[in-house]
Amino acid sequence: MNSLEQLQQAEQALLPIFSGIDTQVKQNLKKMLSAFRHHNVGSHHFAGVSGYGHDDLGRETLDRVFAEVMGAEASAVRVQFVSGTHAIACALYGVLRPGDEMLSVVGAPYDTLEEVIGLRGKGQGSLIDFGINYRQLDLTPQGTVDWQGLSQAVKRTTSVVLIQRSCGYSWRSSLSIAEIARIVEIVKQQNPHTVCFVDNCYGEFIETREPTQVGADLMAGSLIKNPGGTIVTAGGYIAGRADLVEAAACRLTAPGIGRAGGATFDQLRLLFQGLFLAPQMVGEAMKGTHLTGYVFDQLGYPVNPQPFAPRRDVIQAIKLGSPEKLIAFCKAIQRNSPIGSYLDPIPDEMPGYESQVVMAGGTFIEGSTLEFSADGPLREPYVVYCQGGTHWTHVAIALEAAIEALANL
Repeated sequence: MNSLEQLQQAEQALLPIFSGIDTQVKQNLKKMLSAFRHHNVGSHHFAGVSGYGHDDLGRETLDRVFAEVMGAEASAVRVQFVSGTHAIACALYGVLRPGDEMLSVVGAPYDTLEEVIGLRGKGQGSLIDFGINYRQLDLTPQGTVDWQGLSQAVKRTTSVVLIQRSCGYSWRSSLSIAEIARIVEIVKQQNPHTVCFVDNCYGEFIETREPTQVGADLMAGSLIKNPGGTIVTAGGYIAGRADLVEAAACRLTAPGIGRAGGATFDQLRLLFQGLFLAPQMVGEAMKGTHLTGYVFDQLGYPVNPQPFAPRRDVIQAIKLGSPEKLIAFCKAIQRNSPIGSYLDPIPDEMPGYESQVVMAGGTFIEGSTLEFSADGPLREPYVVYCQGGTHWTHVAIALEAAIEALANL
């Protein structure tokens, strides 16, 4: 069976899954329309202000719409966040103080957070540099949350619990909303004053509820991932309890300014439209992950998540087993991207990452991971992480080339 036939077989097998995803997209879109209607969003909200960004009606309305969609008291949706990592860092610096303790409850954090915390690098003003204590609760050998150890891990001195929703560059299942709700419940039973913070990157609109709707106090993410709908050019968000959102915004701007400042640089129409498009784009990406997982499982490669498992983010991992296969896979994806198809991805150093990384990212927005891309660190067991996809049919075309590239090695 050739690659095209394999993909056609996968598409037929996944039709019931695809139909279920469409139903969920509709639920999320209803929620979106309700928030837009409730806040009377109109074309006048697309006109931003310059300078300090004071009294920006569009920005303030966007914050309210976003908060309602996320089930949060407040939000700060800003183009000034340069990445999801930046938004997460602002949230952590906003909430934590010298002498406080942060506990990561899903093992080691994603590579780019290691230097924010202070696990790598020195003298750059990490949390540890500022006297914040860090502990982590390692995952079980099966790669799941250590539910037995969680209640003992939370102390009276634990100020913040860090919950990373997505698997990042680790071979574990990403967290479901039900699992996040269970973590929050256990933490609050041990210490009701502990702030439950969720790194929500890659997880928005995967389900019909968000972490702030199941008890999380604060969360953050990137606008060039799910909530930007593939058209927002830059930025990130913070959402949750109003006082915590304001504290985080004071780290983005300055104490006394908080959410009141920040020009929107004529981006408001894209920010509103991207949010509206997000459920549909996330649905297409989910279909792409199912297709990728199914086909490569059939080819005998270990995949995470499994083909028919419920999706918890827009990432599909494939354990390729060699640097040659990892590079060949990424080259095939790049050749079937709309932008930069003539480029050859090569492993290189990336700011914030521990290992060299090879990336295929022929996206309209640089670094957009809701558009179809693939990357992986050059370290054993040589896992490629496929992300996003504006339409699953594009993923299918790129996968056909990737299958053939691996077969030729």
